[in-house]
Amino acid sequence: MELTLNPDLLQWARERARLSVDGLALKMGLVPKRVQEWEETGRIKMDWADKLALKTHTPVGYLYLKEPPEVKLDIPDFRTLADTGVRRPSVELIDTVDIAILRQDWYREFLVAEGEDPLAFVGSIAQTMSVVKAAGSIRNAMDLGTEVRRQESTWEDALRTMIAHIEERGILVMRNGVVGNNTHRPLSVEEFRGFAIADEFAPLIFINGADYLSAQMFTLAHELVHVFVNASGISNLQDTYSSNNAIERFCNQVAAELLVPEAELRPLHAAIAINGDPTDRLARHFKVSIMVMLRRLRDLDLITQKEFVARISAIKAKFDAQRAQRPPGGSFFNTYRTRTSGRFARALVASTLEGRTSHREALKLLGLSKYETFQKVAREFNFQV
Repeated sequence: MELTLNPDLLQWARERARLSVDGLALKMGLVPKRVQEWEETGRIKMDWADKLALKTHTPVGYLYLKEPPEVKLDIPDFRTLADTGVRRPSVELIDTVDIAILRQDWYREFLVAEGEDPLAFVGSIAQTMSVVKAAGSIRNAMDLGTEVRRQESTWEDALRTMIAHIEERGILVMRNGVVGNNTHRPLSVEEFRGFAIADEFAPLIFINGADYLSAQMFTLAHELVHVFVNASGISNLQDTYSSNNAIERFCNQVAAELLVPEAELRPLHAAIAINGDPTDRLARHFKVSIMVMLRRLRDLDLITQKEFVARISAIKAKFDAQRAQRPPGGSFFNTYRTRTSGRFARALVASTLEGRTSHREALKLLGLSKYETFQKVAREFNFQV
C-alpha cells in the first residue's frame, strides 16, 4: 500500500536522526535515489514508512502529521555555540533525557514510599554566594575534600571515589556513552557533555561517557553544582569551559574551586614551579586529570591561553589515538552499574525481588529484554535470586 505523506516530515525524521541521505539509504538497504524520491514527492509504501520510523527512532505516528512537530527537551537547555542557540537536540539526546527522567520518577516514588526526607542540600546554594563559600559548602556536604582524592592511587580512581561519595549522599550518577544499553546509538560529545535534573528527593547527574575521560571529572563537579543550585539543565562544556550563560559560568567557577581550591593551589605552585613545569606534580597532588589542572592554572593566570590550548590539544590527540587502538566490546556487567547508577539499580532490583515492582517495569527501567539478564544484574549487586 502506497502512502502520500508530507515530504518535509520524511526529511525531518532523517535529519532528526543525524543521518544523511546516503546514511539512511545504507541503514534501509536501499539506493540513495529512493530516499531522495520520498523526500521530494512524499510517496512511500507503508512497510517502508514503518521501517523509516524504526531506523530513525521516530514514533511512526509522527510521519502522518501535517507538519513536523516541535520536539523539545524536558529540561532547560544551556548549550550554546558562539553565544547563539545550538541546533535542535538529536533523538539520542532526547531519548537519553527521557530514560533519565523515567528512572528518576521511579526512584522518587520509591523514596517517598519508604518515608525518606527531602535532601536539604538541593537548592542550598544561591548564585549570589561567593564561589569559595559555595565550593566549601559542597565539599563539606559531599565529603569531597582534596584529602579524600589524595588517598587514591590515580585520578581515575579518584573520579570513581567522587561518584561513590555523591551517590552515597542520595544523588543518582549515570555515566554512559550510548543511549541506554544500545551500543549502536552513540552519544555525541559535540552535542552535550552532561546534564543535571535537580529534585529534592532524587537529584540526578548524567555524564556523557563518550567524552574525554580527563574531562569527565570536571563535568561531574559542574553538574553537582547545578544540583546544589537547584537548576536542572543540559551543558556542553568546551575544554571544561562553558558559555556566557550566567548560571553556567557560576557552576563552572564553583566546580573549579571545588576540585582545586585556589588557597591551596597558589602556595603549592609557587613552591614547586621553580623546579620546572609543575603541572604533573600538581595534578598528582590534587588527584585530578591534567586537563582539569591546566584549566585551573589558566583560571588563575598561571599559564597563558596559548599554552593552555596547545596542551589541551595534545591531551585530546593522545586520548583519540589510544581510543582508536582499544579493542571494541568489553564486559556488559562491568559497565552496567556505571551506566544506570548503582544506587538506582540496587533499589530497583530490591523492590522487584520483594514483589513491589513488576518484572516488566523493572526490565523497562533497566533497559533489559530478558529476565535472565535481570537475574545476572541482581547477582552483580549480591542479591540471591
